[in-house]
Amino acid sequence: MNIRPQHDSTYDVAIVGAGIMGSSTALFLARGGMRCALIDRRGVCSEASGINAGTLTMQMTRAALIPYALKAWEMWNQPEQWLGMDPGVTICNGLSLAFTEPEIEVLEQRARARREFGADIEVISSTRARKIEPALSLYPLAAAYCPTDGHVTANRTGLAFRAALDQEDVELFDNSLVRSVVQDATGFTILGDESIIHAKRIVLAGGVWLQEMLRWLGLNISIKTLINQLAITERMGPAMRTVIGIANGLLSLKQFSNGTVLIGGGWQGQGDRETRITELIPENLVGNAQLACHAIPALLQTRLVRAWSGFEAETADAMPIIGEIPGIRDAYVIGSAHSGYTSAPYMAKLLAQRILGNSPEMPLFNPSRLLTDT
Repeated sequence: MNIRPQHDSTYDVAIVGAGIMGSSTALFLARGGMRCALIDRRGVCSEASGINAGTLTMQMTRAALIPYALKAWEMWNQPEQWLGMDPGVTICNGLSLAFTEPEIEVLEQRARARREFGADIEVISSTRARKIEPALSLYPLAAAYCPTDGHVTANRTGLAFRAALDQEDVELFDNSLVRSVVQDATGFTILGDESIIHAKRIVLAGGVWLQEMLRWLGLNISIKTLINQLAITERMGPAMRTVIGIANGLLSLKQFSNGTVLIGGGWQGQGDRETRITELIPENLVGNAQLACHAIPALLQTRLVRAWSGFEAETADAMPIIGEIPGIRDAYVIGSAHSGYTSAPYMAKLLAQRILGNSPEMPLFNPSRLLTDT
């Protein structure tokens, strides 16, 4: 579908991409007094942000990003204050398991690195871990424990953002495919198949599609695409009260209030970001489920009811890309943050501060470091 007809006036800012990064940016800019257009080829949190595991974690966050994640975790802990409602946030303990002595070393190294940046993480014995999570199997030898953890229901988050954006009069152009962006003396023209939107400023928030979007403005920045698989079980009785991960990073477990258990951890599927088609790799799905049962034996008593895969973006240095687009006035970009669901609201708040002419509370992530010649 095409972008709707141009309005009589120019928007203060157009945000292209309505995932959690783009929607958060639009929300904070609107609250700062800007007239915003939020444009997406589908809708609010309908692509990667809508099929995300929704983990709110310090243990899977890059050490240097911990200060940002801690600020964002505080926001998620009180979603009514900035989002207007609770989209199903669960605040709980987190455990990252080690099954071998080398994995214990990995956990200790990671815990030390994250503690340096403010995370409350310590490596504990298996006995103490089982007191925190009685559902654990007898296989773990130790665990990294973090009380600053939790999860949020991804699809409910999209609904909450939609309501908050409506409340702030953000104009949503959903089901709107952007073909190109042209800069002129008065701002930016966002071109669809037949119609246009004009804005004084532009924010590109397209996740894995940022590489193609930045080319609209003549920039070359490589964005790697990960295709993560997830699965969910049928409803079962209370089995878990923590978020579970493991030292090698290939497990993420959480039980929702309705009894279903979400199994993830980055086991890869296959697909193509250009076509947006993804496919599961059955042996990876089986491996993920086996690992989950190895950690939480109660899962042997339930069944998987659905599995899917979704895109995750990664830059060359595995750090976010947030800030002014080099060489282009009034153009900005935000995306590609590991554990991005955790940190997104706060990172978007920082970018909004910059766009509104204020000094961000914490440093942004200069896109110029990622520029390539080809």
